[in-house]
Amino acid sequence: MDSLINKIKKQEEISNHLEINQKQRKQLWEQVNAFVDQYLEELPDAKAFNSKQLKSNAFQITGQPKTINAILEIFREEVSETGIRASSGKHLGYIPGGGIYTASLGDYLAAITNEYAGIGYASPGAVAMENEVLQWLKKLFSFPETAVGNLASGGSISNLIALTAARDKFGIKNEKIRNSVIYLSPHTHHCIQKSLKIIGLEDVIMRYVKLDDHFKMDTEDLERQIQSDQSEGLFPFLVIGSAGTTDVGAVDPLDEIAAITQKNGLWFHIDGAYGGFFILTSKKELFRGIEKADSLVIDPHKSLFIPYGLGAVLVKDANAVLQSNLYLANYMQDAFTEDLIKDPANVSPELTKHFRALRIWLPLQLHGIAPFIANLEEKLLLTDYFRELLKASGFQVGPEPDLSVSYFWYPFPGDQNAFNRRLLNYIHEDGTAFLSSTLLNDKFVIRIVILSFRTKKESIDKAMEMIESCLRKTKIEFGVIF
Repeated sequence: MDSLINKIKKQEEISNHLEINQKQRKQLWEQVNAFVDQYLEELPDAKAFNSKQLKSNAFQITGQPKTINAILEIFREEVSETGIRASSGKHLGYIPGGGIYTASLGDYLAAITNEYAGIGYASPGAVAMENEVLQWLKKLFSFPETAVGNLASGGSISNLIALTAARDKFGIKNEKIRNSVIYLSPHTHHCIQKSLKIIGLEDVIMRYVKLDDHFKMDTEDLERQIQSDQSEGLFPFLVIGSAGTTDVGAVDPLDEIAAITQKNGLWFHIDGAYGGFFILTSKKELFRGIEKADSLVIDPHKSLFIPYGLGAVLVKDANAVLQSNLYLANYMQDAFTEDLIKDPANVSPELTKHFRALRIWLPLQLHGIAPFIANLEEKLLLTDYFRELLKASGFQVGPEPDLSVSYFWYPFPGDQNAFNRRLLNYIHEDGTAFLSSTLLNDKFVIRIVILSFRTKKESIDKAMEMIESCLRKTKIEFGVIF
């Protein structure tokens, strides 16, 4: 016995290194916080994109301890100063929300307390907080209190939960798959196709509905296709609409689509991952009919400015969600409750459930809702401002956008696609601001996405200076006479 105790003590001396004391915690906090302060102070002038290559062994794990300063230096050189700086207000290429500081405090508390947020029996407070956030979302989008909700890692898992529920509601399996039909837009986010593949619906019939001149779903074509498929003995069961497409930010005619799906007995799913929270703004009318959806996805890490890693899904049919996700194990018998949908682990693929609610609940409580709404309204105005600047510099822009995504191109008289590709290359080489591109009817256009809470008028002005500088370089390369 003494020998065993001595062995335990020997290992304890080493294992205790993971439980640092108050003095050590303070030192680490001060060093990390100093890094954060410097990062945030330098952020307004830092490049939004840096194409430098990573060191080949930058992240090698040797098993030997390093100082926190050495670790932070690796992080600075190889992470925060490479690629797209998603925290920058000059990140105008994709759809992050910038990542508000106060959300990180929620993540810090969640990590320290290590609450298991999957089952109320384990952490009643964490689960109650998630359910309260979901109740707030239900009210915001006029969903019934009986709807099921879940805070997931993002739009991909949120969409997967909703689409799986639709699949199981209609029993789309085995031989029924090949005769079942889903209707969607050519601009539907690719995570939808990915989710369908994961849940075994790769062989389902997918009909792409025509778009109008503003890239919104053509409801006449939708209804015509549904009726045609029904007449041929096929089984239409799902329509996927968008409340803010990734390509151009278009909001489909949700109310008209809802009427068609209700008339024909189809499940109506809305992907509002990007645009959903604009329902809080002067654009609210665009979202009329969103409350009629059978399921809805919205991402707080987009238009609520929370850091990456927080999506949300609402589904009206609780039984369909439970059918997809509920499985009870004997070793969890102590946690069984009558109200199964209150436990997040029962309505999601995740059993190990991160305490995500705190990263949104804390900022909403600390700031209130007004600054979030003002930020969204500001982004709409900045989108109009950017478009006016572009037109004044000789660019052509797409139709008036629904939300805060738009696009532009330079009307070069020769190969326009080649000219604008080269222009974007120069923009990426400069890196002051980051923009991206897309193809619309085989036309290469440059996208502007204004969503970060840090994007201000000054950010747009700096981006415009960069664009004009890069335009001059491109004109010279293509032999345009000034």
